[in-house]
Order: sequence, then C-alpha cells, then structure tokens
Amino acid sequence: MKPRNIAIACGVAGVAVGLAAATGIVYHKQIKSATSLKRLTGNADGYDLYAIDIAYDYDLDRIIATDVRDDQAYIDAVVAQVLPGVPAHVQAPQFACSAFVAVDGEGRVRTGRNYDFKDDTSALLVRNHPRGGHASIGFAALNNLGDNTPLDSVGGRAAALMGPFAQLDGVNECGVSIAVLTLDSKPCDQDTQRPVINTSLAIRLVLDRAATTQEAVDLLSAYDMHAMAGRDYHFFINDAAGDARVVEWNPRDPDRAFKATPVRQVTNFYACYGDEVLPNQKNGELGHGKERAVAIADVLDAHAGTQDEAVAWKALRAAAQEPNPEDITSNTQWSVVFDNTEPAAAITLRRHWGDVDAFAL
Repeated sequence: MKPRNIAIACGVAGVAVGLAAATGIVYHKQIKSATSLKRLTGNADGYDLYAIDIAYDYDLDRIIATDVRDDQAYIDAVVAQVLPGVPAHVQAPQFACSAFVAVDGEGRVRTGRNYDFKDDTSALLVRNHPRGGHASIGFAALNNLGDNTPLDSVGGRAAALMGPFAQLDGVNECGVSIAVLTLDSKPCDQDTQRPVINTSLAIRLVLDRAATTQEAVDLLSAYDMHAMAGRDYHFFINDAAGDARVVEWNPRDPDRAFKATPVRQVTNFYACYGDEVLPNQKNGELGHGKERAVAIADVLDAHAGTQDEAVAWKALRAAAQEPNPEDITSNTQWSVVFDNTEPAAAITLRRHWGDVDAFAL
C-alpha cells in the first residue's frame, strides 16, 4: 500500500463558468477546495482516483429544510451553498454493492465495501471537515458528478466541489462508517409528517453527526425518507465497537416503517427479510445478490476471530463482479476497507487487487 494523508448524490454538467472568472461569486474557500483537487493514479483505461480537501462551510439543516422530495429543488439548495451563482444540471445516480464487518484477533474493527455499477467511473476521495461536525473521508463516483476527468476543465473542478453531497460511502473520525446499497423495491417516499431527508442527506447526516451506530440509527429514524433517482436503497452502518446494522424502510408496510437489523454482511436484498431471500435469483421486492453475501460469509467464517485486513480483502474479492452491461449491479468499480478502530481507508479500483492506496483520516 502507498500511505497518504489524506449523494445529492448527483451529476453536474454544463458548468460554463471558470473558477478564476467566477471569483466574485465563488467564495475563497470554494476556490481553495477546488485547487486542492489532485489525481492520484494514472490508469490506462482513463478512470482514475482523485482526491479533494473540502474547505468551504455548509449548513446541513438549511438544506434539509428545503423540499427534498423534489430532487431538483434539493440540488438547487445544495448548489446555492456550494457554488453560489453557478448554474448546474444534475441527475441522481444508481447504487449497488456489498458490505460487511470484520473483526481481527486484537478486536480491530473494519468495514469492507464493494461499489458495483455497470458503467465505469473515476472515483473521488473526499476529505471533509464540516464546521461543528465530525471530520470524515469517503468516496464519490465522478460519473455521478458528470466528469470523470475533473482536472481537464474548470467545469470538472466545479463539479468535484459537490463531492461531500455525492458520497456513496465513508468513515468519520469517531469510527462510524456508512455505505449505501440499492434495492429492487418501490422507492421509499415516507409521509408521516416528520422532517424529510433523501438518500444522499442520510449519508451526510451520519458522517457529520453520528459518533456510534446507535446515534446513526437514532438520527435517521427521526426523519421521513425520500429515495432518490427512482430507486430504493438501504444503508450498512458500522462503528468502532463493531455494531453493524442495516437501516431499511419495510417494503411490506404501507408506511414503510423504519427498521435497523443487526447483520454481519449484506448485498442488494432486505436484511430484515434475509431468511426469505434465495441466492442466484431475483426475489421480487426483497432483492437479489444473496450469493455474494454467502461468498463473504464463507470467507469470514473460515477466519473467525482472525478477520484482519487481508481477510477483508479476500472477502471483497470473493464478492466482486465482472462487467455485465445488462446488469446494473455488476462491474465492481471500487473495493474499500474502512478501518473503524483507527479511522482510515484503503481502496482499489476495478478489481486491481495488487494496487491499493491507503489513506489516514
């Protein structure tokens, strides 16, 4: 490994104004953030790992107070804070994946996560230090931000600024990690008169404000959930104590009741109905991908009590997927091991198992 110090998930395209020319409307902290953007790899396929350090401030509560049931209204509220005065066209992404918790012989807790999506993408490592919140690192898919080579244009740099609101996973300084995974059920759109959050705000809330899995569960359960982009989702959450749970909204309940189910591993199926899900097939609204969870379980079971980082990588490899243009949850774009005990991340892109980059928080 090479040590380094170092949602809206949305797409931004057509940002026609340059950061240098926009000095009057983009605050100096935004410019500082944009100039921190770096490419960390030089892959032959052109899909690389980039990194950005976020220096600007944002008001999460103010964003939540917007009409987040309307994706465009939500995006507009984010852009107003991140890129004030800059027009942006956005689209919400898709999420797939596998996730699990592993504990080694010394009690060190790690989270393994594969991000699977049929279209190739560059990845953006986002370092975030929110005012009044927890510092974190995590990853966003740059195709969701509309630019896989963000250093090639000022529009790409502007798009990368949206990284904190496009993350698909991450870990914060308290050791709380979160990853989003897609489901096959009808998109959740709760309406119980509570404040409303969406898929991307759930990730941002947990990373910024939760110090334990229980705090994350309490946070998310206090809101109605609006699933973005015409898909449904659940979240795998873990912490430094190894309290791993999947947060879901019950597809069989008319009110989509909130559920938090303790699990060790999960893929694209409901953990709360895991006993009803069969491998190697679609299971209606309950989801699919059980065979990947079984493959992870086989690796973890074979190393009970000694699930170190090498074992975590073995489990990720067992669940990784090759490209299949007909399957949205194929083609592992990145595999990451988050260290929950001493918060850090190690990542490889597109199944390049011998080329891992490691990052401390």
